[in-house]
Amino acid sequence: QVQLVESGGGLVQPGGSLRLSCAASGSIVRIAAMGWYRQAPGKQRELVATITSSFRTNYADSVKGRFTISRDNSKNTVYIQMNSLKPEDTAVYYCNAQIATISYWGQGTQVSVSS
Repeated sequence: QVQLVESGGGLVQPGGSLRLSCAASGSIVRIAAMGWYRQAPGKQRELVATITSSFRTNYADSVKGRFTISRDNSKNTVYIQMNSLKPEDTAVYYCNAQIATISYWGQGTQVSVSS
């Protein structure tokens, strides 16, 4: 069994920064892609950013230039640095890991951007 544990969410003012972390543990041989998704109230879950095991990244247009995804393969951990946060970034952020043919999800962490 694989578990993903997220941390780092919270309340921040517009223009502020947050860093989210997600650590995978359990029966892991190799993690292919890891990523972050988010879901705002009343909206569908959407992709924020992904990173492959070879560190190739992909970002949603709405976060390009503001968010940076990274990973530490030795720790099975993925991070996302979020700068210049906007109220529209408010959502529950979920970590995702692709291991073999299975997609695993974290429990989610709330990010709220408000003055």
